[in-house]
Formats: sequence, structure tokens, C-alpha cells
Amino acid sequence: MYGRLWLAGLVAAGCTMAADVSSGPVTYNKDVLPILQKHCQECHRPGNIAPMSFLSYDGTRPWAKAMKSAVASRKMPPWFADPKYGHFANDRSLTPAEIDTISKWADGGAAKGEDKDAPAPRAFAENGWTTKPDLIAKGISYKVPAAPPLDVIEWIDVITPGGFQEDTWVTSLEIKPSALGVTHHVCTSFIPHREGVQYNVPMWVDKRRDERGVEVAPSERQVLVSTPDGKGKLVDRNAPEANIRNGSIGFICYVPGRALHDFRPFHAAMLVPKGWDIVWQLHYTPNGQEATDTPELGMTVTRQAPARIAIESFTGTGGPDFKIPPNEGNYAATPHQVTFFADAELVWMSPHMHLRGKDMTYKIVYPNGESSIVLNVPKYDFNWQIGYEVAEPIKIPKGSKLVVEAHYDNSPNNKFNPNPNQTVYEGNMTWEEMFAPFFAITVDKSVDPQKAVTPPAGGRGGA
Repeated sequence: MYGRLWLAGLVAAGCTMAADVSSGPVTYNKDVLPILQKHCQECHRPGNIAPMSFLSYDGTRPWAKAMKSAVASRKMPPWFADPKYGHFANDRSLTPAEIDTISKWADGGAAKGEDKDAPAPRAFAENGWTTKPDLIAKGISYKVPAAPPLDVIEWIDVITPGGFQEDTWVTSLEIKPSALGVTHHVCTSFIPHREGVQYNVPMWVDKRRDERGVEVAPSERQVLVSTPDGKGKLVDRNAPEANIRNGSIGFICYVPGRALHDFRPFHAAMLVPKGWDIVWQLHYTPNGQEATDTPELGMTVTRQAPARIAIESFTGTGGPDFKIPPNEGNYAATPHQVTFFADAELVWMSPHMHLRGKDMTYKIVYPNGESSIVLNVPKYDFNWQIGYEVAEPIKIPKGSKLVVEAHYDNSPNNKFNPNPNQTVYEGNMTWEEMFAPFFAITVDKSVDPQKAVTPPAGGRGGA
């Protein structure tokens, strides 16, 4: 009896409160701006990936109706993790109440409201950085021609001096291209300085491709490697000298939706040895307008050794048996897996596929045979390759395995599919495919990071 009366009173009070809240006008300053600051402004600001800025009312007001449509359909903010598995610190998704607020604002005339109701502006680092860097390394300036969209520009490797005068603990890294419209991705690694290195010299291979821009079968591919005379030489793709990142640490990438790699929340850092260099991997896609990109790598550093060492890596890019048949709507790639040889903590995951990518699932298999899904992305979107930062580090006992499964849609039902009638192999271009699950872990500082996890098939990017 008393329980029913208490519940009835609570419901009545809740309805009254809801009516009071909804009875007043929804305004930008009081109601919408706090939502934009929390979920949207990181991308919607000058110098970042979004095409419009939401830092001011004047910049936001023209987009009110479009905002309502985008949030109601959950197209924006982009977030694709299945909520049944894991909790993530950078979850951008809106609550139903936040979606309702934006919808009511748009429907009610998108009023500005009183300036006194506005929260203090969100503080951002200058020049488009997500966090203010202590060190900035510059890549080369590369001119992307005004070629038709999807014209082939092969991946480019460039080595630049690292400038590290001493062993340096790096606590975060962020890659910032200057020409976002043509940048497919930019990745960097730290590599040992090698005698005779050719600095600031772009290296690439004019790969054998058919009239569709598709590369020859993997068994026939070769790689151009650096030589002391600067001319380079072609070697088999599996030759040891084909990977200039041998012995590298810190393989991190900028892709749409992902830029900052921050280990500070996990009390971790990467140790970059004195004198090491930086290798840049550049991939540009022409969009019909000439552009020049000069990427930068921003780093925060600390002089105090951290409690834990950060290791960022990926499990491969496909594999020798990766072959998607024509018109296959649910191709299951051979799962990737790595083994942990030390106790670790999983802190970050980021699926990477191309236009036919459909879904990806990360699973930990423990030494006792039990398993746990730690990330499920059921609807992968190539346009937003998000890094999922766990809310609490996931403990991984020594002897565990990270197993990653992925599916691809090469059927006509995939609206992004360039050609459902072709066999699709692993390749660098968007109309080819990849299976590259990125992840980051931390280990105790007493652990040798080069021995903490099995080197993945596609090369190693750990710390």
C-alpha cells in the first residue's frame, strides 16, 4: 500500500517536473550549447574535420533543421559501438533527452536565449590541436594534384629527423594534416636512426594495377626500398628490408574520426630513445582540387618515468588467404589473434576496414578458455574510424589471446561498394580492402614492451 502510494507520488512529481521543464522555451545558450560542448565541438570547430563550426550561435543557427535530422537518425554524433559490450570514456552518443532537446529547439525556431544562460566557452588548444603539444614534428609538404576523385596516388613513405636529444617519455601523440579534404590517412612511427638514411625524400612504388586501379594478386607484389644512392630497388614484399618500420615503436594514425592517442589517463607513456627518427606514411585521395598537405605530429612529454608503458599495435592488414568473392554479402575473414606474454591492460581499440567493411568484434580469450567480447561494431562506417577508449582498463592475464573477427559486404546491397562483381584482395586503396584491428595496451614498466605481445602479421607498432 505504502509502496504504491510512494510510486504514484513519484510519478506525479516526475510528470510535474517534466511539464515545468518543457513549458519554457528551449534556447541555444541554456539548453543546446552544453550538448554541443560535450558531444560536438571537438570536430565542429575551425581547423578540424567537420565542415561547419558550432562554437557560436550564429554559426550553429543555420544548421538547426539539419541537426535535428542528424541526431534523430543517430547519424550524428558518429558512434558505432554496441552498448551491450563495454563502456567507453569517449562515448559521443546522445541520450534520448539530448536528442529531444535539439529537436524541440529546431522546431521552436532555434532561439538564441539570454547570453547569461550560456556556459563558459570550452577551452581548446590553439591551431586545431585537441591537446596542446610540448613537441611538434613537421612532415614534408606534399602537393596533391587536382585529379579526378579516386585517382591513384600510391602510399608514400618519408623519413624525417626525430630531433630527440635524449630518451623521451611521450604521453600522447596527435597527427594533424593541413589538407583534410584529400587526406585518407597519415601514420607515423619512431624508428632507429640508420646510417645513410635519406631524409625528406618521398618513396613509393608505382604498383601494377589493372584499368580499374586494382592491384595485382598479393603473390605478385613488390616493394621499393631505400638504397644509399637514393634510387631505391624493388624487392619481394616479404623480404626483411621491405619493412622500413622494423624495430619501430608507436605506430599511430590519423584517419577521419581519430587523431589524438592519449595515454595520460592510464598513467602510461612510450619511451622514444635518443636520436631516433620518424617515418611518415602518407595516403592521399584526390578530390578534383589541387591541395598541399603539411602534416604535423604533436606530442606531450614527461620527464618522470610513468607507472606503465604504452603499446599501440594492430593485428595485421588481411593475410595470405584474404579474398572476398564477387557479390558476397557476408564474407567472414579468417580471424586475427595475438597472444599476450605478460599481464596487460587493454585501453583502446579501433577497427579499420575499407568500403566493404561490415562489422568487427574484439574478444579476449582467457587462459582458462573463457572468453569475453570487449568491443562489437555491428555497423562499421569507413567515413568515421573511431578509436574506442575504455572507461576502465580491461585486465588481460598473461597467456590470454585477443581474437578479432570481421565481415565484409561485397554485394550490390552495399551502397558504398565500388564494384560488387570483382574479387577483392587486401590492398591499400579504398576500393581494395583491409582487416586491421588497432589496439593499445599498457604493461608494467618492468616489462620489455617488445616481448609483451606476439608481433602481428602486418608489422608491429608497439611502444
